[in-house]
Amino acid sequence: MSVQTTTTRNASAHTFKQDMQTRHIVMLALGGVIGTGLFLTSGYTVNQAGPLGAVIAYILGAIMVYLVMMCLGELAVHMPEVGSFSSYATRYLGPGTGYMVAWMYWLTWTVAIGSEFTAAGILMVRWFPDTPVWMWSALFGAAVFISNIISVRSFAETEFWLSLVKVLAVIAFLVVGGGAILGGFEIQQAHSAGLGNFTREGLFPTGFWSIAMTLLAVAFAFSGTELIGIAAGETKDPEKNVPKAIRTTVLRLALFFIGTIFVLATLLPREQAGVIESPFVMVFAMIGIPYAADIMNFVIITALLSAANSGLYAASRMLWTLSDQGNMPRRYATLSRRGTPFNAIVLSMAGGMASLLSSVFAPDTIYLALVSISGLAVVVVWISIAASQIAFRRHYIASGGKLEDLKFRVRGYPFVPLGAIFCCVLACVGIAFDPAQRVALYFGLPFIAWCYLAYWLTCKYRSRRTAPLEIVAPGSEAA
Repeated sequence: MSVQTTTTRNASAHTFKQDMQTRHIVMLALGGVIGTGLFLTSGYTVNQAGPLGAVIAYILGAIMVYLVMMCLGELAVHMPEVGSFSSYATRYLGPGTGYMVAWMYWLTWTVAIGSEFTAAGILMVRWFPDTPVWMWSALFGAAVFISNIISVRSFAETEFWLSLVKVLAVIAFLVVGGGAILGGFEIQQAHSAGLGNFTREGLFPTGFWSIAMTLLAVAFAFSGTELIGIAAGETKDPEKNVPKAIRTTVLRLALFFIGTIFVLATLLPREQAGVIESPFVMVFAMIGIPYAADIMNFVIITALLSAANSGLYAASRMLWTLSDQGNMPRRYATLSRRGTPFNAIVLSMAGGMASLLSSVFAPDTIYLALVSISGLAVVVVWISIAASQIAFRRHYIASGGKLEDLKFRVRGYPFVPLGAIFCCVLACVGIAFDPAQRVALYFGLPFIAWCYLAYWLTCKYRSRRTAPLEIVAPGSEAA
């Protein structure tokens, strides 16, 4: 990539309004991570890997996230761009890889957007049984769309308060659950609770390899932390705020997720966890908290809306990046007077609605493929971040750069990025042995190949369109 191209892109990125503060990007990352994966399906890991295996799996997941975020931090502080890891992959791994990463990440969030609105509508029917699901889905969709198009400030404030509800719910769960473990609360079915859950069926009742088989689900649960990289291009003083946000987010996520899994593994028998209903509801009900189901219903609705809100933000920025790189029509790289990529937001919202329709009319074919690809996409994106950091560091040193001049740098290089890649690859290998998750490879790997092929075809098409200009006026400024 030429210096001129890089400079132009950075200047274009700076047309975004840098209105996000540290509290915004911390809550954006937490909001993108803490969702239904924690509130609804966290018990799945306990059920599949056993109590001790689940705790180990989430510790490995936290380590994997830490390694990846250290790599992203070095890149994002040195180059705070809206395109984030897609731009870094384009620059240091090749434009085809950047193209693939952008489309996979866009698909991840557009699949999520449609499903979040539907799930939120279904939960609202619990309280309003005479209302149709589509009405609530449309209402929530309109609210999220407006939040994104008004301004990045309105989006950030909305996400901050939605995420705060989830964070407070997790803190309350940890306090109440920890109190129950220590004997501060009288709980029902006390004979099935306690540290004895870790040894009742043996240390690894489903086998030690089950830990690797659940790593992809754990990685998916931690997905969303990379939103900090995307927000860096719209953040005030990224050299100061991005490192602070990364450290704060990773620490809180590790405490929240590992603490939650430990409480679940201690209070719930493995065979019940994640099978009957939300493990949060089960624990609250055991302790005797009134209206536990209604409380969690409200929390999960905010989680769904928060995920859709941050998802639309991330998806639209990926489209903007593709257009800014010349891989889509230029109209998707334009910004409104309020500094938001309106056209990219509209198209991303349309993609979410298409995903919603496929979940209704083709759940076993099209939607299954989309969900499978999106599940694998997170790990692929993380691998690209670590690989980009390695390539960036080599390029930086070769160009005469000094490590002490980096405002944020990976310590322990190259072991940190190599460790991140190893953990991500291990997650992909693990799902190959799980029939329920293997479908992600069946759909995900061909989609990756298709992205590279599509990029090659579009590049060839663009070169044919520009070739006559170069022939007519070789070496001229106009050419």
